[in-house]
Amino acid sequence: MVTSWRTPLLRRVRTGLIRALLTLGCVVTVVCVILVLACWRDDAAVEARTGRANAEVVSVAFNRTVVRFGTSDGRVFIPSQGVLYPEGLEVGQVVRVEYDTANPETTRVAGRTAVLSFLPVGTYLLAVWAVLAPLIWWLRRRARQTL
Repeated sequence: MVTSWRTPLLRRVRTGLIRALLTLGCVVTVVCVILVLACWRDDAAVEARTGRANAEVVSVAFNRTVVRFGTSDGRVFIPSQGVLYPEGLEVGQVVRVEYDTANPETTRVAGRTAVLSFLPVGTYLLAVWAVLAPLIWWLRRRARQTL
């Protein structure tokens, strides 16, 4: 049995926890939307000033895939942040890339676009809300029971 002075305290704690979880879910959702918009922005930059080249895959890591390619003016370029949409690339492989001629740092594998970001981002958001929504529902239900 909960004593009478604890009931308002528990209600405030649950309400605060519900708000914190909702805020967390909203922040994660906004970050994911910004990520997809950034992919579209990078694609638009490449589409506006497209350069094409064959690139050698130099390294493949969890957080980035590094390629080396020659630009149309003869410079060899290695994007420091790696190539966009690198799924399935292997070290030593030669792939066709498209890059922004004004900023070769923005390079993507030819034929791949921001549409590829929908599946991983959507799956991540679905997983986050699949955990948060039932938890929030349960906390709200418990909060109503203490009234």
